[in-house]
Amino acid sequence: MSISTTNQALLQEATSALFSRQFYAPFPEHPSPKTYGETAEADGQAAYAAQLGKPFDGLNAGIGASWVGHELSPYTQTPLGITYPASSVDTYINQAKAAAQSWANLNADDRADILIESLMAVRGRFFEIAYATMHTTGQGYMMAFQASGPHAADRALEAIAMAHHELTRFTAEAIWDKPMGKTNITLRKWWKAVPKGINVVVGCATFPTWNTVPGMYAGLMTGNPVIVKPHPSAILPIAIVVAELQKVLASRSLDVNICQLAPDTLQDPITKELVQHPAVKLIDYTGGTQFGNWIEALPGKITFTEKAGINSVVLESVDDIDAVVQNLAFSVCLYSGQMCTAPQNFFVPASGIKTPSGLVKPAEFAQKLSAGITALVENPKAGSFVLGAIQNPATLMRVSQVDQLTGVEVILASCVVSNPQFAEARTASPTVLLTDIDNEKVYGAELFGPIAFVISCPDAETALSKTASLIEGHGAISCGVYSTDVQIRNQAAELIASVGAPVSFNLTGGIYLNQHASFSDFHVTGGNPAGNASFTNPSFVLQRFTLVGLREPVQ
Repeated sequence: MSISTTNQALLQEATSALFSRQFYAPFPEHPSPKTYGETAEADGQAAYAAQLGKPFDGLNAGIGASWVGHELSPYTQTPLGITYPASSVDTYINQAKAAAQSWANLNADDRADILIESLMAVRGRFFEIAYATMHTTGQGYMMAFQASGPHAADRALEAIAMAHHELTRFTAEAIWDKPMGKTNITLRKWWKAVPKGINVVVGCATFPTWNTVPGMYAGLMTGNPVIVKPHPSAILPIAIVVAELQKVLASRSLDVNICQLAPDTLQDPITKELVQHPAVKLIDYTGGTQFGNWIEALPGKITFTEKAGINSVVLESVDDIDAVVQNLAFSVCLYSGQMCTAPQNFFVPASGIKTPSGLVKPAEFAQKLSAGITALVENPKAGSFVLGAIQNPATLMRVSQVDQLTGVEVILASCVVSNPQFAEARTASPTVLLTDIDNEKVYGAELFGPIAFVISCPDAETALSKTASLIEGHGAISCGVYSTDVQIRNQAAELIASVGAPVSFNLTGGIYLNQHASFSDFHVTGGNPAGNASFTNPSFVLQRFTLVGLREPVQ
């Protein structure tokens, strides 16, 4: 077995992009018939529809499997009716153990070839995955296609490339010759990359493939068997990915249990039992902070987490306030704020944002932001498609209760947004709240969903200091600063970077705070409480294997 010429070329391209950090998108993000085939979109939709109400038969059922599944579409608010084979925790562990050695014995090129081939197989199901993502997460169609298809595949390939580089960066064998006067000591030395053990990947409800495949493919590329534990509300998108990988493994006469799907239900969860098993050595987790902290504290485990954070924007001075508002309104509306990178807090100096036409004070900015949001929400060609639907009813409840928060003025109330395709869609437009910097007990917590605070503060320096304090205490995955003053931008770069958060300056047009690009942006830094890992830096793969040296005298 060896890596194919085509896959080798793709791996080399990906590795080059990793270190140049230039734009690289091996999987086109636009669902063009020219790229994916004239009937690909219709075929994907039909495949999704044909799966509804049936057992998912693309996975290895395992020993003594039962069938579970309770996914519900946020668009139709009806069950998908799909069930998946589920086994006991001990069964998953035993099957992973049995498969481990055959996978560990393959070299880096062989594993890369298999994993890249699986991504190419998944590519053929991008449209099916898009509909599966829509109807489990509530994402709009275009976001569902891009995030769960091409962008997720990009992140998976990024993890493969980083792991392959780290596995092969040192020579595999050397003759070590040490002069000792009249004689030499000569040893043959060689090294094995030894996997750490079973890798469990715990998925989330809002981005079931994008947040899952980096850890899944990093674990597999470094030789570890992987058990994917999806969120019970969003199983189908990642089930398709695992099914395609299992097909490739079977075609190479390898044990399909090298990668298993371990679905459960909200009523009978298995995550705690699974991750605490002594055989599990590696855990990838995306989700809430409380459970993430518990994961990180487990003894004897190596963890890679992405948790919650409070993302802030500081506005000091701008060249074009309307362009800024348009950009930020889109960022707030995108997927109804159900993104880990979505901005929540907007700090505005009490004296106002400096613009060429005068100062824009906090209340006026709140009105402008509200108008920008309303214009997008009411746009019949964009509103419902950008907003999508609300994944979790708890998010809807949170939005409905913002008028009970103390010390805030509701500038824009949330409303139900009519979806022309799905009359029963669970929706909520963003709400804009005005408060001041002393009201940290309200804005100093993550309020997940379409909720935006405009916060009046004494000046930009205070806003930056408060932003840094929030990052230190609660974490952040994105941060925005708007200023035409180079000294303030330099101050912001130094201060915010020092607390481990990335900063985006003066974004307008078609690039948004929410977006992190594969092969260029390190998603989550691992340097603040929002998570201890980063997609995809060397640490994300190096901790998954150990280099073990062997040596013998040369006769």
